[in-house]
Amino acid sequence: MSRVLVTGASGFIGRPAVKALLARGHEVHATCRRAAPGDDDVTWHVTDLLRSGGAKALVRDARATHLLHLAWCTAPGSFWTASENIDWITATLELLRAFGAAGGSRAVVAGSCAEYRWGNETLHEERTPQRPATLYGASKLATRVAAGALCAQQGLQLAWGRIFHLYGPGEDPGRLVAAVARGLLRGERVATSAGLQVRDFLHVDDVAGALVALLDSDVAGTVNVASGDGVAVRDVVEQIALAAGGLDRVDFGARELPVSEPERIVADVARLRREVGYSPAIPLREGIAGTVEWWRERLAEV
Repeated sequence: MSRVLVTGASGFIGRPAVKALLARGHEVHATCRRAAPGDDDVTWHVTDLLRSGGAKALVRDARATHLLHLAWCTAPGSFWTASENIDWITATLELLRAFGAAGGSRAVVAGSCAEYRWGNETLHEERTPQRPATLYGASKLATRVAAGALCAQQGLQLAWGRIFHLYGPGEDPGRLVAAVARGLLRGERVATSAGLQVRDFLHVDDVAGALVALLDSDVAGTVNVASGDGVAVRDVVEQIALAAGGLDRVDFGARELPVSEPERIVADVARLRREVGYSPAIPLREGIAGTVEWWRERLAEV
C-alpha cells in the first residue's frame, strides 16, 4: 500500500480516482480548495496550489510517496484561452519540485490531447508532432517538457497521462454529453453541429482507472488515456437521445463548427493497453445510458 497525494480530488476525474485508489488499498491524501468533503476514508487538505508556499506546506503535511496531480483550470469553454493556464505551469512545477525534494518516488500528471498537432491521423505519443493550437494545450505541453527535465534531475519517476474526450456522471452541464442529455430530459430542442467530426470518448471512471493503473505501474513518459475508438459526434448524440428520448428534438447542423475544428481526434492506446495493462471497462453505449440516468435522477430532485 502506498500513501498517495491527489490534487483536484473533488473534481470530475478526482472523485472516481480517489475511489479507485481506495479500492486498490492505498492510503489517500486529497486536496480541495474549500471545505473538505465528509469522507472518513480520505485525509483532506484544504489548500490553494496557486498560492505561494502552498505546495511545500501540502507536501510536508501529506508525506506521500506517490502523487496524482489532476488540478488545473477546467471551466468549460474558457479554459482553452484562460491566462490562469500560465499560473498552473508554475504551480505544477513547484509541486513536483517540493514533492521530489521531500522524497516522493513517483508522480502521474494529467496531460491533454490538446498538446498534439490535430490532424486526421491517429495520435501517437512518440510519432505525432506536438504542436498545440491553444494556450491550454501549449501550457500543458510546456509543463510536460519542464517537468520531465525537473523530475529526471531529482530522480523522481514521472508519467504523463494525455487525456482525450471524457464524459460521465458529474460532468459540467456545459459539456456535450451533459448538455444534450439535460436538454432532452427537460423536453427542450437541442441544437448541435452536423456531428460528422470523429472523437475518442472515454467514461470518466475509465479515465480515473487508467490514471490509477498508470500510477501503480513503473511506466514512464507519456501515455494516451483514451479508448482508441473513433466515434462520430452524431452517433454519440443519437445514443444520448435513445436513452433520454427525443431524437426528433435534436437539430443536427443548427450549429456551425469553427473552421479550425479538426475532423478526427483519436488516440493510439497501445502503451496504455500493453505496457500499463489497462483496457476500458465501460462500453460507450452503457456509459452514455448510465450518464443519462444520472442526469434524470438529478433533474428529478430539482
